Amino acid sequence: MATIREVVLKHHKKSDGTFNVKYRLTHRGKQVYISSPHYIIEKQLKKDLTIKDNFILTEVSLDLASYRKKLSEVGSMVDLYTAEELAKLLKNKGETPSVEFVQFSKAYIAELKKDNRKGSAANLQTVVNSLSDYFGSTIIPIENINSLMLPKYEAFLRGERKITRLNQFKKEVTVMHKGLSDSGLHNHMRDLRVLFNAARDKYNDEDRGVIAIRHYPFKKYKIIDAPATAKRALSVMEIARIKEFKCEIGGRAELARDMFMLSFYLCGMNAKDLYLLDGISGDRIEYNRSKTKNRRKDSAFISVKIIPEAEEILVRYMGKLKERYADSKNFNKAINKGLLQIGEKCGIKSLTHYCARHSVGSLARNVCRFSKDDVAFALNHIDQNRKTTDIYIIPDWKILDEVQAAVVKLIS
Repeated sequence: MATIREVVLKHHKKSDGTFNVKYRLTHRGKQVYISSPHYIIEKQLKKDLTIKDNFILTEVSLDLASYRKKLSEVGSMVDLYTAEELAKLLKNKGETPSVEFVQFSKAYIAELKKDNRKGSAANLQTVVNSLSDYFGSTIIPIENINSLMLPKYEAFLRGERKITRLNQFKKEVTVMHKGLSDSGLHNHMRDLRVLFNAARDKYNDEDRGVIAIRHYPFKKYKIIDAPATAKRALSVMEIARIKEFKCEIGGRAELARDMFMLSFYLCGMNAKDLYLLDGISGDRIEYNRSKTKNRRKDSAFISVKIIPEAEEILVRYMGKLKERYADSKNFNKAINKGLLQIGEKCGIKSLTHYCARHSVGSLARNVCRFSKDDVAFALNHIDQNRKTTDIYIIPDWKILDEVQAAVVKLIS
């Protein structure tokens, strides 16, 4: 049972001789004090420091009546609160203060970085930056993000605009930013929804009837569907041209060529996972795919055989990538810049590192005639409709080895 009453604390006498009337909330064996707007002097107090001034007593009685009414409204759920939480509720006069979205988002993004989820953190930071651009402010009450605002925000994102950001040297740089495509807009609004849902999870407590965020804009506003992923698979001849491409030793193009082929040899291993490899031991690379490890119960584990073609490249680069590039993002950028150069000279449009992964899948299925299940297994994908079945099946990495060998043989 929570109780509240007025008190005057002798040791809280101010330099001007006044005392602030406090409200002492007692709950679950703990006391918390709430300051009032009322100040009194000693002649308004009795010897035991109780209030004798009738005007102050009337004002205090009104405050206490309001507080006790709120406690009564909380009812049997009062025991779910700590004394500090109850005091906060009373100080807000029963109304939960507005959630400031940017402040919340920064804290949420900081936690992602602590968990080494830098990719997700970067995507969400882009959302926060764009929201600040749209509102022209870094203070955004969450109520401002609503179903009426989102279509206007969507139009804003689709348009070309100037943006000012800090570069790697912490200096402001202003550049022209192209409008988002359907795919980019889908991802951006999806990430905004992630932040909004996280805020609701933090500030809403249905069990205690505390609903700080009452609206949900994504009920009315529907995020645009993601367009079908562009097919980026290459032909056997195109991959062979990349493999045989002659370039300057030690240059970006050489790195790009080698990392493309390494990904191809290792069943579509992505750039971030290549960057994170610390070394090799034995005849297999065993790792958790960074893109999906936090979303899967098996942590997206995969075991890939180190074939001779891959080993030759691994020996040359392992232990050197982190010395050359500060992080996987810069590493990936360098690879793709080099691949664009190679693509121009080899007649391959829009060549990226991810084309290697697409090519493994397409060649395994369409040329080598493996089943879709085997191709998915080799690419470390899971079928959402077969999660229960997967629990009972021990992974047989020999299947992956067979897919790998057949695909690599096509360019041998």
